Amino acid sequence: MATRKLYAHLGQEIQDEFGLPMGDYEILVRLSESPDQRLRMSELATMTLASRSRLTHQIDRMERAGLVQREANPDDRRGLFAVLTDAGLRTLNEAAPFHVDGVRRHVFDILTPEELATVAHVSDKVNRHLDGEFEVAGSPRDYSER
Repeated sequence: MATRKLYAHLGQEIQDEFGLPMGDYEILVRLSESPDQRLRMSELATMTLASRSRLTHQIDRMERAGLVQREANPDDRRGLFAVLTDAGLRTLNEAAPFHVDGVRRHVFDILTPEELATVAHVSDKVNRHLDGEFEVAGSPRDYSER
């Protein structure tokens, strides 16, 4: 599927240029956009569609690289926060313009406005279906909202 191929291509570009795996880049983005640049590990796992185990290994690696750190949650002794470090923010600030340029080159520069509108419509519809807003054809649900 084109989405996976695009993600892999963008990931390879950012890896080659910055030595940063795409999954790490995504975590840096998520943390940078969150209040106090921190998220509970469980929230971060949900946002990145990663298992908690996989995320733990990824955060271990990112922590060794100085991009993030873990902090205890004072409201929940079992919970941990992943927190963006200054080095992580610097890395993100260096990589983000490169990534945005890649998305522009590989998506926006090759599609017409009409094609972009179609992609947005189809993506929204698939997301709404996956979020349970409606079921596939033949189900007893009402499809008038589609």
